Amino acid sequence: ALKLPETDEAKITDDFVRLFDKAQRYKGVAWNLTTGLYWIRPWYFPTLDSQSRKYISEKLGISIPSGGYGKRCSGSEYLELREKLEKRFYEENFPVHSFPELSLEAWLYKSPGDEKNQKGAVVEAENDEEFEGKIVPSEPYTVDNIMNEGCFFEPLFLKDLLERLRLKKNLILQGPPGTGKTWLSKRLAFALIGQRDESKVRAVQFHPNLSYEDFVRGWRPSGDGKLTLMDGPFMEMVNVAKENPDSVFVMIIEEINRGNPAQIFGEMLTLLEADKRTPTAALELSYRRKDFEPVYVPDNLYVIGTMNIADRSLALVDFALRRRFAFVTLEPTFGNRWLEWVHKNFELSIEFLREIEYRILKLNEKISNDSQLGPQFKIGHSFLTPARGNKIKNPQKWFRQVVETEIRPLLEEYWFDDIEKAQKAAEELLNGI
Repeated sequence: ALKLPETDEAKITDDFVRLFDKAQRYKGVAWNLTTGLYWIRPWYFPTLDSQSRKYISEKLGISIPSGGYGKRCSGSEYLELREKLEKRFYEENFPVHSFPELSLEAWLYKSPGDEKNQKGAVVEAENDEEFEGKIVPSEPYTVDNIMNEGCFFEPLFLKDLLERLRLKKNLILQGPPGTGKTWLSKRLAFALIGQRDESKVRAVQFHPNLSYEDFVRGWRPSGDGKLTLMDGPFMEMVNVAKENPDSVFVMIIEEINRGNPAQIFGEMLTLLEADKRTPTAALELSYRRKDFEPVYVPDNLYVIGTMNIADRSLALVDFALRRRFAFVTLEPTFGNRWLEWVHKNFELSIEFLREIEYRILKLNEKISNDSQLGPQFKIGHSFLTPARGNKIKNPQKWFRQVVETEIRPLLEEYWFDDIEKAQKAAEELLNGI
């Protein structure tokens, strides 16, 4: 399922269909399988819980196939339905334009004459084998949740980040490699939304070949061989946010300076400004569906970008982008929070961790003082923080592997014109361990 959105390979599709049909035969799975698929890829897979099925069939006029096990849709029918819905999303007058929007509208939908199914009520299971209620909002998500998940920054710092994001609307997290920029950006999004709701967060990655047509709007080949004017991920988020003004939506742009932001955003760069988030500031796009189609970015859509300023292959962002974003630098953060987290979750001794910390801080000091490098090239704490759920049976072996496979190659890139210096720095990390 995770591979399917990224490939057109027939084998992946066949495997998905086969495993989908197989999973349907397990007791208690039923339509819940589609809900699980929606949770992992909300912009690609539709959920077919009972309320969504009712909305699709009654409101959208699209029948739900039932040729699979238990008179539910088969794997191939599910993919056909997904494709049919996705094509309809591009129609201007279609009631919904994405799967998250469909899920939300279905949750709010009330059938004519159906007094029992009030907004927020739980739909009962259709039989004893199914537990099928509507997706209810998750528990509140705050700065405390971010800290509990392994953040080593101060809570007050995180609150300040959220405050800047609320006011400026656009925030860029920059810093040395391994400082958790991507990890933190998603959790800041959840904290801004107030709950861990994946359907209200969308992440994209900029790269040198990304264009305005990919990101905002452009002409794309359709299934019938013709060109269709299609919205990119940013316009999709704009539309969803406009149609749901009481909700908060966040777009995360990873490695924002790896592409050409001014070219990729186009006129949207102006509309990102906090004081231009109104219909009166709307502009017409380069590609329009009709003669007069002014567009604005709603004030409930926020943008978080990440930027690795240690990558020498990337140009610095231009002033137009800087003016519209708040920039915050994340520093390598070891200290007591890091010590306690790694000790508690991976049972590494405090003494061993303090020795690692001492060596890394010493290396970072050398990097910072190097006239060819500087503070932006320091080694971040993520390099020395094992992934949650991993078991470290041999701490010394684990540390050696991190140095040899992650830190040493990075140092060799830093000091590419003085490999001996890079080798010496790596050996100093490992001496005696």
